[in-house]
Amino acid sequence: MATSASVVVCAYSDARRPVLERALASLRAQTTPVAETILVIDHNEALLARARANHPDVTVLANEGRRGLSGARNTGVAAARGDVVAFLDDDAVAAPDWLGELLVAFEGVDVLGVGGAVTPVWPSGHDARWLPEEFYWTVGCSYRGLPGHGSSLRNPIGANMAFRRGALLRVGGFREELGRVAGFPAGCEETELAIRMRQAWPSGRIVHSSRARVEHEVDGVRVRLPYFVTRCWAEGLSKAAVEDRVGRAQALESERRYVVRTLPVGVIRGLGEAWRGVPGGLARAGAIGLGLSVTVGGYLAGQGLRTARAAAVYAAF
Repeated sequence: MATSASVVVCAYSDARRPVLERALASLRAQTTPVAETILVIDHNEALLARARANHPDVTVLANEGRRGLSGARNTGVAAARGDVVAFLDDDAVAAPDWLGELLVAFEGVDVLGVGGAVTPVWPSGHDARWLPEEFYWTVGCSYRGLPGHGSSLRNPIGANMAFRRGALLRVGGFREELGRVAGFPAGCEETELAIRMRQAWPSGRIVHSSRARVEHEVDGVRVRLPYFVTRCWAEGLSKAAVEDRVGRAQALESERRYVVRTLPVGVIRGLGEAWRGVPGGLARAGAIGLGLSVTVGGYLAGQGLRTARAAAVYAAF
């Protein structure tokens, strides 16, 4: 049974310092004490110095790995001492019982990891009604189509997740060639990690805890159409990269159900809302079609890049 948790927060930008302060304050307010808070700064010396000066109760580290979120997370995992390593984004605020609910989910001996609920906090003055809930993953939040509380899921959302430390160390942590680097919104490092865990422990589970809640502060840029398109394209590229490492069957296991079941229902819902005069219904239906098309395009482009690399290696011989 997991009894203690280290919490890793990764940060890279001075511009996000106000929300980072709120994230750290929410960890200090947990009803279940955090064994240690580890703040990893991703290649930003000025931010590193300020964080060490301002947070003497936090273990502040420089990213010792490759630049990007995956390298920063691995630095935190290497330093952690808790039974569980939980991850909170630097722009997310945890509910007071967040950590306690995560640890409750680990009472199952077969549970390798837990993904919590991530609720968006929309920026003031921005209308996000055009963004369908099925695509809230583009802003790092829980989306329509996730399984219910206590159910198994393929992978958690990075803003609110936790894994057994021993399992993280055994599979080698996050692949540092995957995931977000500064402003480029790549992803799928959590997907690839979770798949490797299930391969190492076929009877193990990643579970969804809707009771472990965080609020994710969404930047104004992320509710604009150009970011939506870029994020969907990057997701497609990332899916192709994961497929290259773990195989198509597991890399696209959840996506098949999402595309076949969740998205068509979302389109029908949006069109029905438009017919009834609900604001944004037609825009949401259109955004589902656009998001799917761009994501598939990114995936196909990623496959093409993989084929071109393979051909170049073959030609070298």
